[in-house]
Amino acid sequence: MVTEACKKNHVTVNGQIAKPSKEVFPTDKITFRKDQITQIITVLDIPESRVGAKLVDIYRRNDTPAETYAHLELLKLSKEHYRKNGTGRPTKKDRRDIDEYGNEIRNEDDMD
Repeated sequence: MVTEACKKNHVTVNGQIAKPSKEVFPTDKITFRKDQITQIITVLDIPESRVGAKLVDIYRRNDTPAETYAHLELLKLSKEHYRKNGTGRPTKKDRRDIDEYGNEIRNEDDMD
């Protein structure tokens, strides 16, 4: 996923667009967009060898402002508020479920 993001110029290191092979060093700032939030990560240290996912936080610091996460939460709440289940026009998923249900009923009728 990260390689694809780098190829699409969605990742920057210290303000410059990063290629997948870009080396990073301690104190480098990596910026990328994920879940409608621009994340800012600071590299604290480079491990000697590969480490498990639980240990990654030892080597990085998340410098993304807290207001950004609050804004994302507000977006989620506003979407829930304006789109209550069962009201308004069906979503694409709702339409697929309806079509699937209709196909099941037709298949049962054909068997009779």
